[in-house]
Amino acid sequence: MVRRWVRLFNEGRENVHDDPRSGRPSVVKEDLVREVEEKIRENRQFNIMSLSLHFPKISRSLLHEIVSDKLKFRKSCARWVPKMLAEEQKWKRQASALDFLTRYSDEGDHFLSHVVTGEETWVLQATPESKQQSMKWRHTSSPTKTKFKQTTSTRKIMCTVFWGRKAICLWTSCLKAPQSTQVSIATHLKNGVTRSRISDVACLTGCCDDS
Repeated sequence: MVRRWVRLFNEGRENVHDDPRSGRPSVVKEDLVREVEEKIRENRQFNIMSLSLHFPKISRSLLHEIVSDKLKFRKSCARWVPKMLAEEQKWKRQASALDFLTRYSDEGDHFLSHVVTGEETWVLQATPESKQQSMKWRHTSSPTKTKFKQTTSTRKIMCTVFWGRKAICLWTSCLKAPQSTQVSIATHLKNGVTRSRISDVACLTGCCDDS
């Protein structure tokens, strides 16, 4: 093989790559690609193994090549969104966003001082220490420690936090959120926003147990 390349270069060859050749004819025909695409559109949650049952004469590696290279399909999950909004709610959010943009265009950065954002989430009232968290460095001669298995608390707390541009306005947690509690949070939030605009520091922290 080396002598052959030496002879070719002595004869004036400059290309170091192999010459193109016909090779084995490809089995990937347009009809096959079209049939595979039709099967994919019938069931988007397919996998290569289930797809190969419809094409027993085609190898799985070739099917994967058709799906990914020829048809340019990619498997992806649905995009997660926190809430399913109705059309009316979407229009309201769009109107609010446009109103914010308009006011920011007119008032500038000063408008951002009037914006308060809130977030709420349920958290466990008591989370036991995990086995990983209880690990400590010990000598090989140290006695083995025992740890009783604890179950996670089934009681949850609603934690709510509101923050402005420069500071947290209100942080509160409660076991339940009845109407009276919501009114109380709104009152504390109003006071917190007022104090945060004056002092620019974290204002109020509250806890209500309306069990």
